[in-house]
Amino acid sequence: MKILVLNTGSSSLKYQVIDMETEEMLAKGYFERIGQTNSFLTHTVNGEKHKFEHYAKNHEQAIEFVLSRLINPHYGVLADLSELGGIGHRVVHGGEKFSNPVLITEEVIQEIENCNDLAPLHNPAAILGIRACQATVPDMPMVAVFDTAFHQTISKEKYIYPIPYEYYKKYGVRKYGFHGTSHQYVSNRVAEILKKDIKTLKIVNCHLGQGASVCAIKDGKSVETSMGLTPLGGIPMGTRSGDLDPSVITYLMKKENLNPDEMNYILNKQSGVYGVSMVSVDFRDIEADAKAGGIHAQLALDNYHYLVACYVARCAVAMDGIDVLTFTAGVGEKGQASRKEICKHLGFLGVEIDEKRNEECKGEEGEISTKKSKVKVFVIPTNEELMIAKETMEIIKGEKE
Repeated sequence: MKILVLNTGSSSLKYQVIDMETEEMLAKGYFERIGQTNSFLTHTVNGEKHKFEHYAKNHEQAIEFVLSRLINPHYGVLADLSELGGIGHRVVHGGEKFSNPVLITEEVIQEIENCNDLAPLHNPAAILGIRACQATVPDMPMVAVFDTAFHQTISKEKYIYPIPYEYYKKYGVRKYGFHGTSHQYVSNRVAEILKKDIKTLKIVNCHLGQGASVCAIKDGKSVETSMGLTPLGGIPMGTRSGDLDPSVITYLMKKENLNPDEMNYILNKQSGVYGVSMVSVDFRDIEADAKAGGIHAQLALDNYHYLVACYVARCAVAMDGIDVLTFTAGVGEKGQASRKEICKHLGFLGVEIDEKRNEECKGEEGEISTKKSKVKVFVIPTNEELMIAKETMEIIKGEKE
């Protein structure tokens, strides 16, 4: 079975076609600036990139063009669209309704729309992608895979916020967590590498990219995570603040005469390592500036490493211990310096990394802990698309049986 995985943005579309027999990625692409006259598609097959400047008025036209590339004799990987067994859609927020991937129906779409307030940048975009596929390939089975679903196993005392309970009952205000498909994939993969049953392991996974979160996985289930009601919470990120004293927000709103939208923009787009460093959202730029004597850049890095380590420790508390620490995503996979500094804070847990192994491991799978380390430390490149494809295939096969 071949599965098309879609990750839809408000003006973009990312995709992969995966052959589930071999788990090989056959093609991938990124359609940008949908709705603008200069929209274009970058389509990659066999390692070769092909750029198509193609005006797509909306997501439906973008999907139509992508599908035409997939069956094109020069750029395609399918003889016919009938080779596709289904489409898996990444949906960021499923609220409390969805604890597993589901076959997409009108009722499911309505429930996704009900979560729009919790993920205003992501859920409406996912619906655009779903509707576009319904119009273009109406008979194709589609599955929604939710970033929040993996975290629905977190117990209530860990996800409830200490504010008036009526806000949870009225609006669903609680911790939800995100990056679920990444945390699930990495934890399963490290269990495979160790040749151990995942139910016997206590794993903390650090998904560190422009968006970042830490997750505790015990018995193969999420028991604690850093992101909260929205992807803004938890550890600092590229431009997102992470957790703050709530009074910081109200204080600044009064002092700067800011409305909620303006404050939200500051917390999401002007904060994090960018806000402190005043240099860049790219850790490579920040590290270079710090080496050159940049005080703010060094402060941003020190703050980031400390707070990530703090959340790793919190996750260890949630599981009453830790066996494995994993790093994934852009900074996690390629940021040797960040991994080293984070692990320095975790010596009390028995974490000890091999500096040579750590320095050599950049973007590939590998163990970076010493033989003496009480906690195994791994770098595991994430593969959210493969995880979505697996979940999609299982749901579709289950429906056919």
